[in-house]
Amino acid sequence: MNNRLRSVWESGYGGINAWLAIPSSITAEAVGDADFDSITIDLQHGLVDYTNALPMLQAMERSSATLMARVPWLDAGIIMKLLDAGALGIVCPMINTAEQAAEFVSYCRYAPDGQRSFGPTRAVRVHGADYAQRANQQVVSLAMVETQTALENVTSIVATPGLTGVYIGPSDLSLSLGYPAKLDHDEPAVLEAIEHILSSAHNAGIKAGIHCLSPDYAKRMLTLGFDLVTLGSELRIFTSGVDATLKQARS
Repeated sequence: MNNRLRSVWESGYGGINAWLAIPSSITAEAVGDADFDSITIDLQHGLVDYTNALPMLQAMERSSATLMARVPWLDAGIIMKLLDAGALGIVCPMINTAEQAAEFVSYCRYAPDGQRSFGPTRAVRVHGADYAQRANQQVVSLAMVETQTALENVTSIVATPGLTGVYIGPSDLSLSLGYPAKLDHDEPAVLEAIEHILSSAHNAGIKAGIHCLSPDYAKRMLTLGFDLVTLGSELRIFTSGVDATLKQARS
């Protein structure tokens, strides 16, 4: 079972993550051919559902990246279904308490460590006959800390046994703190919250990721010590490329 993201972490580096919002196996395949450490299919705010996500995972089968998915909510059914389809990581939104974090982890792990139902229909073909024996150690579970409530509970959230790490959604976090929703924040209060989440995760011995927009801000977050940074989404990259190309032509 190849998990590039875990290998990057074991080497002491932070990983660079791609984000897929377009429900297309073609664009997924193109991103999969790039040299990302991980790729996340967004079933929450992306335009993707499970029937899109499965062919997208198939289209990226030759990619060396760790393939993950952000689920719409804390729901056992979709978490387990995406893992059975071959995803090696789950990002779960709006985790506000330690109890929710523990519930999330339990859905990602087989007994006796969790309550994931057994039936790795595609995962065993993709990841090998020993998938069931290795899945609990290899599947990445990232709980999104993105509200003031989660910020207040972050010390107990990061202490959740089996949780791989936390992932910051800056837009919801800033809204919750009374600031405009955006990525790549420079507001001191939001940055303070971001750094507090990062240090809390590392003090607990787990990973921390954050959603970014620009490559420069992603580099800044890696320098700060984040273990995973996301470069916007393929939809944002596509539209910015189209706009720049058209602007150049019209000039």
